[in-house]
Amino acid sequence: MNVLSCSINTLKGLYDISGVEVGQHFYWQIGGFQVHGQVLITSWVVIAILLGSVTIAVRNPQTIPTGGQNFFEYVLEFIRDVSKTQIGEEYGPWVPFIGTMFLFIFVSNWSGALLPWKIIELPHGELAAPTNDINTTVALALLTSVAYFYAGLTKKGLSYFGKYIQPTPILLPINILEDFTKPLSLSFRLFGNILADELVVVVLVSLVPSVVPIPVMFLGLFTSGIQALIFATLAAAYIGESMEGHH
Repeated sequence: MNVLSCSINTLKGLYDISGVEVGQHFYWQIGGFQVHGQVLITSWVVIAILLGSVTIAVRNPQTIPTGGQNFFEYVLEFIRDVSKTQIGEEYGPWVPFIGTMFLFIFVSNWSGALLPWKIIELPHGELAAPTNDINTTVALALLTSVAYFYAGLTKKGLSYFGKYIQPTPILLPINILEDFTKPLSLSFRLFGNILADELVVVVLVSLVPSVVPIPVMFLGLFTSGIQALIFATLAAAYIGESMEGHH
């Protein structure tokens, strides 16, 4: 009962976290729901960038790739290597999921530094990178949780739940709580790093000449890419762990 209570409290904590606000936000009222409009707008822009880039790059595929096709094939090979390393020989079906996570987070993170969101005026609030909002990172983390539960149940059936009493039944409460803390850790790591990077740049721009923050912006681009890689790698590792058993 204590474990169930802790798990419920953890889920409630994730729901409460989704209400955390940093800065001003732009909302849409759809029926009885209040939707973060700025997150949807910027997410659609990121999705459009990804779809447009891929369409242009592979609209006329060549046997010997060049230009954009060569770049996207390199990205695909990189994602396949990450998936294979973390998941194992059964990585194939999970490449689209891991790749989608990596590319969406990568482009979202970079959009915060490269796209002039601030010049777009809204009735209230302001635009920023999608991953600058805790709702986005929590949603991505929960999708990862659903993915590794699905992977484990598909591979092992109900025997998947046997991992909770390994290597000893005494660890049952800890093993259960681990599954509830994973999305919390994933969402806060990504959200905290992206938010901190944007806040640092904003503060420096307001305090010193515009040329000084440029090195910090380049560092932010680098760390944003690393955060996308970390998220995708951890997602693949969790899926691999659920398919192979408790490590």
